[in-house]
Amino acid sequence: MTYDVVVVGCGPVGALAANLLGLKGLKVLVLERELEHYPLPRAVHLDHEMMRLFQSAGVIGQVEGDMIATDGHLHVGADHGVIRYMGTVGKPRPFGWANDYFFYQPELEAHLREGFAAMPNVTLKLGASFTGLTQDADGVTVDYLGGAEARSVRARWVIAADGARSAVRKALGVTLDDLRFEEPWLVVDAEVEGPVAFPPLSGVPEGADLQRLSVMMCDPARPATVVPGRRDHRRWEFMLLPGEDDTAMMAPEKVAELVGAWMADVPHRIVRAATYRFHGLVAHQWQVGNVFLAGDAAHQTPPFFGQGMCHGLRDVANLAWKMDAVANHGAAPAVLATYQRERDPHVRAVIGAAVAAGRYICELDPARAAQRDARIRAEAAQRSGETAHDLIPAIGEGVILAGTAGAGGRFVQPVLTDGRKLDDLTGGDWRLFVRDDAVPGQAEGVTRILASTLPDHGAVTTWLDDHGVDAVLVRPDHYVFGTAGDSAEDLLAARAAQLSSHQELAA
Repeated sequence: MTYDVVVVGCGPVGALAANLLGLKGLKVLVLERELEHYPLPRAVHLDHEMMRLFQSAGVIGQVEGDMIATDGHLHVGADHGVIRYMGTVGKPRPFGWANDYFFYQPELEAHLREGFAAMPNVTLKLGASFTGLTQDADGVTVDYLGGAEARSVRARWVIAADGARSAVRKALGVTLDDLRFEEPWLVVDAEVEGPVAFPPLSGVPEGADLQRLSVMMCDPARPATVVPGRRDHRRWEFMLLPGEDDTAMMAPEKVAELVGAWMADVPHRIVRAATYRFHGLVAHQWQVGNVFLAGDAAHQTPPFFGQGMCHGLRDVANLAWKMDAVANHGAAPAVLATYQRERDPHVRAVIGAAVAAGRYICELDPARAAQRDARIRAEAAQRSGETAHDLIPAIGEGVILAGTAGAGGRFVQPVLTDGRKLDDLTGGDWRLFVRDDAVPGQAEGVTRILASTLPDHGAVTTWLDDHGVDAVLVRPDHYVFGTAGDSAEDLLAARAAQLSSHQELAA
């Protein structure tokens, strides 16, 4: 049997890929080596863009109830005073969702699998371990073990979402670019029955609730992070100090000592404790022929801004609309060569910010920590109002009309007067928003929307005003393709030309 796409790995990244591709009618096989999804929490944070992708995938109804919206990130210096605040209290939500959400990964994975379970064109094979692949001009042959039986399947494309130790990446011989950050940390998850007891902190912004923030204690005595969670779940991350042994740090009595200092008399139960090496790594090649690396198979980031899983979900959203364009709408296969060109700089920019934060967070010298605190406070004064959203850059090249206002950025999603969000009204495919009916331009496969008639409190018109344009063309992954003045005809023509050729982008 031949499939359009074989997805290797059914964690959140592979499962979202299956949902997005399945909704577009592609025939998808998902291979997952485990018989049950991992029962303990790993990733815990995602942002507004991921919630919007869950909208696109049709699973937001299942997912939203198990998310807790929180208020951002707080970094505390060696003197227990705030050095950096990326908070969202009282700020607008231009993308329709809160900037930060925390969740329990086993629940999220279950919901994402439920999303594609009823799709007749999507098949999930559990206990299926990838063993190898070969490629030819017509596609990819994927070999796997189904139980004890060796099997093979054909596909046009393969998405490898099989994690940091990706067997697919190793089979392709792809190496990783080491961004030279590696620090050992102990990660502890617990069920708690009350609030975390923080030490006295100075400089906490008015209105900021420590129980609703990811708090990074940049204490040279032992850097630590305290992370909120859904319902009764909390996470702590403790840096291992020089000479400390992983096994000894994971011992129940040591874990109880570390967490107990934060819980005072609050009853709690440790769910798991594990040591990790926080890395900054990016694959040199994200595409080899018709095989694409996504998620941790393509990149790994220190978790200091909670973007690890978000990167992977962006990856498959990028691939899904392009595979749909090729399979269903006549786009040139070379459009897929823009995948790494769009995603690699994007990922490196955010990993770079996380690595930079990690370097100052992990400072163990008290004198240098005091100097760091003074420097970061001075820098923070120059960028008041910062949120974690500001860390995400625009796409710089690829399927965009570079040089036009707003190109490559994420488009807004206002809440409508009836309480729905913009994508619920307009759909999630290509959308052309024009100021009013006097702006010409329409094309097959593109939904034309008059901003002047939207029940959105004028948010889209305001966006057009702010960018000095009369039309904006938005991609299916909600990034701006480009903008135009009093006519959208050339804008649509540029889209058609890029999707039909891309020889220059495939070079």
